[in-house]
Amino acid sequence: AGTEFGLYFTLDGGGHWVRLKGGMPTIAVRDLDVQRRENDLVVGSFGRGIFILDDYSPLRHVSEELLAQEAATFPTRETLWYVPRARLGLDGKAFQGDGFFAAPNPPFGVVLTYYLKDKYLSSREQRRKQERERAKRGEDNPYPSWDVLRAEDREEAPAVLVVVRDEQDRIVRRVPAKNAAGIQRVAWDLRYPSPEPVRLDEPRERAPWDAPPSGPLASPGEYTLALVKRIDGEETTIGTPQRALVLPWSLSTLPAPDREAAIAFHRETAALLRAVLGAQRAVGDARSWLRHAAKALDETPADVTALRAAVRDLDRRLDEMEVVLVGDRSVARRNEPTPASLVAMTRRAASAWETTSAPTKTHRRGFEIARERFDALAAKLRPILAAELPRLEEDLEKAGAPWTPGRIPQWTPPR
Repeated sequence: AGTEFGLYFTLDGGGHWVRLKGGMPTIAVRDLDVQRRENDLVVGSFGRGIFILDDYSPLRHVSEELLAQEAATFPTRETLWYVPRARLGLDGKAFQGDGFFAAPNPPFGVVLTYYLKDKYLSSREQRRKQERERAKRGEDNPYPSWDVLRAEDREEAPAVLVVVRDEQDRIVRRVPAKNAAGIQRVAWDLRYPSPEPVRLDEPRERAPWDAPPSGPLASPGEYTLALVKRIDGEETTIGTPQRALVLPWSLSTLPAPDREAAIAFHRETAALLRAVLGAQRAVGDARSWLRHAAKALDETPADVTALRAAVRDLDRRLDEMEVVLVGDRSVARRNEPTPASLVAMTRRAASAWETTSAPTKTHRRGFEIARERFDALAAKLRPILAAELPRLEEDLEKAGAPWTPGRIPQWTPPR
């Protein structure tokens, strides 16, 4: 059909023309085959290319009434609960190179297919759309006021996400989805959120052997996936929440005798890992502030001998905590072995997430040791962060030191 590839299907005796894009080139198609068990459509092109539409069953629910709605969701398929395996050591074709062809697999987990009649536009996008329409009509476009531009700069961009809830209606995960008109898909990977600290500067590229941050597996069972739009910070459910049934795979070599106990251990290790990594970040931020404070004291027109001693004392105590958290860098830098750090021990206990088998005694013992060490470290760290650092910030302000990160500046006229 011109420059578009289309599939013609019949619904209730009526025909619907559906455009299937996704990289399909303009080329003759000579072969079509349907994989009926999985509802997949396989297309063979005249250029000897193969294109697969995974699970076309949502098309059975398409109607003129549905397409007129703001948004719609389609039923999900039963999903098998397992840990995907990288047969070549890494995802995809790993290090096989361009001479080895491997097509990407469908996304793992519960796949929700949804429809948006229109993209949700920000205030700036709406204004520019109106300006283009006025320009087509030959009308003038007034320059927006400063209040309008300021409001656009402060606006939170519209977003679409999927909220996953368990059988007790507890939120399990919020999965970002694509804000675009048409039929889209988004996958929940059957995991809880990652316990890693939040980063605003996500790396553009990741080493192939570094897996993206992820959390422990959720239990098999029934979940609800709701499509939500977020406009100006307010979330509203759109479409119909869909039921998702997650079933355990019966082919596990060493299934956990008590799956719920294993999942509970995974969540417990995730909670400890979140606290340990948070402590690592907190110690690093505190030491960064102390470096700023030491520099500020050099520019302070007062006797700061006592303050400098306090800064040095706090920095040494935090350095000792970093040794517990991440290991002795002074020794490691000289290529000598060091004892396992708290972060390493907790991550090793959390490696039990990557299997559906029961946690080993090594996992459990490592978790117990890591928990004891963290409790001892947290007892020393809390007073520093809650009392000693804020008191030191006040002393720097009283001494007239230049501003340091996190300190509330005050102004008093000089005497």
